[in-house]
Amino acid sequence: MSHKPIFTSAAEAEAAFYDAITKSDLDALMTVWSEDEEVICVHPDNPRLVGLAAVRESWRQLFSGNVKISVRTSHCVVTANPQLEVHNVVEHIAVEGEKRLQPPMIATNVYIRGPLGWRLVMHHASAAPDSPHAARPDAPRIVH
Repeated sequence: MSHKPIFTSAAEAEAAFYDAITKSDLDALMTVWSEDEEVICVHPDNPRLVGLAAVRESWRQLFSGNVKISVRTSHCVVTANPQLEVHNVVEHIAVEGEKRLQPPMIATNVYIRGPLGWRLVMHHASAAPDSPHAARPDAPRIVH
């Protein structure tokens, strides 16, 4: 089995996740995910995927389109305890060769801390509402 990096923080795991997306690097992307079979991924306007095989296949299909994307995140809201972190971010996606930016996405990434560091257990992304308040830096950051 290949060596998995040890992410010492959820933020480090998240940076590796988005870096792997930008590089279309499926193997690097999958090192961020927990090896728990109950991992969950929801891509925008798609059904919920449960389990590593389904998650891996969804990203493989996305990367196989030979479309290079880069993702920049902003407006991160974090709720955390020593074993779990939930990050809610606004994703700004650029597609290589396209002049206009894609509409922003809102993503929730959930990380757990285990013996091999922090790992992603859930990624859920959806289109941001068409609202001028959707991504304001001064918007309330209340976590329910």
